[in-house]
Amino acid sequence: MGTIRVANLSKAYKQYPTRWARLIEWLLPFSGVRHQVNWVLQDINFHVAPGEAVGIIGMNGAGKSTLLKLITGTSQATTGSITITGRVAAMLELGMGFHPDFSGRQNVLMAGQLTGLGTEEIAALMPQIEAFADIGEYIDQPVRIYSSGMQMRLAFSVATAKRPDVLIVDEALSVGDAYFQHKSFDRIREFRKQGTTLLIVSHDRVAIQSICDRAILLDGGRLAKEGSPEEVMDFYNALIAKRENSTIAQEKAQDGRTQTTSGTGEASIVEIALVDERGEMVKMVEVGAVVTLRVKVQANVWVPRLVLGYMIKDRLGQPIYGINTHHLGIPLHDVQAGNLVEYGFTFPANFGAGSYSVAVALTSSDTHLSNNYEWRDMALLFNVINTSKPVFTGCAWLEPVVTVHPACQ
Repeated sequence: MGTIRVANLSKAYKQYPTRWARLIEWLLPFSGVRHQVNWVLQDINFHVAPGEAVGIIGMNGAGKSTLLKLITGTSQATTGSITITGRVAAMLELGMGFHPDFSGRQNVLMAGQLTGLGTEEIAALMPQIEAFADIGEYIDQPVRIYSSGMQMRLAFSVATAKRPDVLIVDEALSVGDAYFQHKSFDRIREFRKQGTTLLIVSHDRVAIQSICDRAILLDGGRLAKEGSPEEVMDFYNALIAKRENSTIAQEKAQDGRTQTTSGTGEASIVEIALVDERGEMVKMVEVGAVVTLRVKVQANVWVPRLVLGYMIKDRLGQPIYGINTHHLGIPLHDVQAGNLVEYGFTFPANFGAGSYSVAVALTSSDTHLSNNYEWRDMALLFNVINTSKPVFTGCAWLEPVVTVHPACQ
């Protein structure tokens, strides 16, 4: 079984003001330092246990790809150490290691040998690789004529032709079509069941939360947050929305999960409740019952445009349904400081049985990434039970109208 241990890892690059400064420093080493040191990673520490799946997230330039290059050995660390046990398969930069003038088949032979497979083993796996990549006759064409999606298909097929102890995947999968992405993540899930340790970089919240046991957030080359995928992704979203004078706070909710709040405070949520048709607060809802999400908001300063949005998520943090007053065409304008507004959103709770949470956001437009007055995750928790509907699976109750009649011959 594979493990990854990263200890006090840092990576720095030298930056020269001109190419001549670089040359002078090389030729005249005693003439003084002519470069600046740019630290892209600093003091990174984490451990991935056997069979564990860890997601790495962060903004562009946070150091995610650099970290994977250090772990896979394609780049050397400035300080710190990396220890990996087991056979490693990695998908980093798209088509990395492929020669553009060689055919796909020839590149499979070379790439397979680089991952430690023997020639006979690659030959035995070739039919499986061809079938999974599904690029047809292009397998015998030069890689230079491949689209980015075709390169990704072939690279992933080679990297995963034999189950590795450790699988490392960068964001290359994002260029694939929806069908191949499903195939790829199905294979990753199957490897996980068989004990493969997974380290994956992705901006896809659904992928991180559905596959990973834990997530790591990099920010400015440092490890900013580590924890459950839902907790870290919520903190990441709040970090993206952070603006001058904005704050980010996290605290434990009643069920033990972490609640994230961010915003400038120009407007705030005073009260939120889920009520039944009689106006009474409920935390337990029958499938299909009509409920109202009631939200009371206060403007703390003059707000030129106020939009309220909410998102209902399942217990894993996956979005079930979201809407806001911008898309509904009912934003509020010229809201004066001190004004209180009460919103009511009435809908049937056509959800599957289980635990749900509600995230709410106060903004000026269709997203909390602009003028984020307040964004609060897990602002409300409720449970859905099924005592009156037929037994069904899934997260949505879609009552069918069934017709049965003799078929025409």
